[in-house]
This record gives sequence, structure tokens and C-alpha cells, in this order.
Amino acid sequence: MKMQRYHVAGGIVAGERCDRGPTVTSLIEDPSLPFLRHQLAHYRKREGLAIGKLRSGFLRFSLFVGNMNQLHQWLCRSDRWRSTVAQRLPWAIGNIDLGPNVLEIGPGPGLTTDLLRTSVPRLTTLEIEATLASSLSSRLKGSNVQVIEGDATGMPFAESEFSGAVSFTMLHHVPSQELQDKVLAEVFRVLKPGGFFLGSDSLQNWFMRIIHIGDTLVPLNPDTFGARLESAGFEVLDVQTNSQAFRFRARRPTASLIKTRIGQ
Repeated sequence: MKMQRYHVAGGIVAGERCDRGPTVTSLIEDPSLPFLRHQLAHYRKREGLAIGKLRSGFLRFSLFVGNMNQLHQWLCRSDRWRSTVAQRLPWAIGNIDLGPNVLEIGPGPGLTTDLLRTSVPRLTTLEIEATLASSLSSRLKGSNVQVIEGDATGMPFAESEFSGAVSFTMLHHVPSQELQDKVLAEVFRVLKPGGFFLGSDSLQNWFMRIIHIGDTLVPLNPDTFGARLESAGFEVLDVQTNSQAFRFRARRPTASLIKTRIGQ
């Protein structure tokens, strides 16, 4: 026999069920339940107030710089993230030559920029947040890096201006898939034919959701990202995942490759 209990006003319903017979229910009166509910109401009220205080406290902590809360801002400047970047960039770039004039989209505080600028002759970074762009520009003044404040969905650059382009853990900050696709189209436009577009982004998980509470998170699906790159005009060379992130490698086709495709 299995016993089932159902909470009802003023009592408990006990259901007796055996494998071959119908369910039989009977009402067991419990006069103490209304009193207990009255006592618990006081604690429920306190619970609601406590949750409200926690939420307001988090919102005070999560004051925004652009579309990132302070926790996220701190993490992007941390030694932990610096170590992650030092491992992730070589995995994303490999031995591919980005050429003499490279564009980095969304450098944030510039941890990726610090690594990239040691391996390319000239690096231009495009950062949408004025505070971050100003800080990075001041820090790298006199170096081989030019910092531009601007929106990647409408880049202030000429067509075919760059020999290569990169984006590291940035695209999920773009607030919709439609705008992400505009970024991809703009990268295609400003790349020279034959130029590489390389990058990586984090996979969706519980940690990503926590650090993005209150700010923008539009995760990319590595299973469909290759098709999105192709829709923007790229030749996709590689989309590969590991336990925490995925990398992508694409190229703007040369005129000869386009003719070959048309001939096929």
C-alpha cells in the first residue's frame, strides 16, 4: 500500500492505493493547521523582505559600465581571466598570419590587446564603451595600437581596409542575433579579400549566466555559427569547441575563389 498526502484547507487527505484496487480517500481533520499557517505567515513575510534586500543589494553592486555589471568588469580585468586569455588566444589563432594591419573588435580593458600587439605590426581596436576606449587609449599611447571608439554594427572604416580581424569573447555582448549578424557583415566589408577573421567565445553555462546577471548575454551556438559566417559571405575554415569555449576561423574569399565557386 502506498500513502499519498495532499494539503487542503483545514486538513490532510490521505489516499490509500493498492495495485489492484481503486484509490480510497478520507479526510483527516487537523485543527492545528490553521494555527500553524498563521505562525508561518510571519516568517514568509520576513523571507520576502530578505529576498528584496538581496536583490536591491545586488543591483547596487551591479552598477553598469556600458552593458556590463561591476562583477563582470572586475572579472575581465582579473588575473584569472588574464590566464584564460593567454591560453585561449593561441588556441584560436594558431599559426595563421593575420597580416600587417589587424582589427580587434571589442577589446574591453585590453587583456587580449596586450597579447595581440606583440605579434602584429599594427593593431586597431574598436571599442563601443567610451570609458574603456579612453582608458585603453591612454594606457597604450605611443604603441603600435590605435584605439577607436565606435560601434561594430556600423564601423567607421573603409571597405577592405584590414588584412585580418579578430574578436575574443565579445560577440555575446551584442544584444541580439540580428545585430551580431550585422557585426559579421561589417567585418566582412572591412577585410581585404583573402583576409582572415579569427576569434572565440564562451559556451553557455551556469557561470556565464551568473556573471551576466543584469547585463547583456546573447550566447552563440557553435553548431550554427558557421552557417551565420557563411551567410555574411565568409569561407568557413574551422569551428571547434572545448569544455568552456569555441573558436572560429574564417576568411573573406579572394576573387579567384569566388569565380571558382561560380564555375562549380
